[in-house]
Amino acid sequence: MSVIYVLLAISITVAVIFFIAFVFSVRSGQYDDAYTPSVRMLFDDEVLTEPDHEISEEKQIIKTNDTNQ
Repeated sequence: MSVIYVLLAISITVAVIFFIAFVFSVRSGQYDDAYTPSVRMLFDDEVLTEPDHEISEEKQIIKTNDTNQ
């Protein structure tokens, strides 16, 4: 019968530790953005083969036209 009391005390201690960890993560802002991770896989990743300072004039024109739209 004393084993039940020990297991009950251990389980309550573990539950309190997990609850404190959950409250800490919510307060630190870990769960603020729930929308972006679900749609992140739908966006294409941009692969850059050239460094930014070597982008040709054509690509700069296309880039400025895309941002203006």
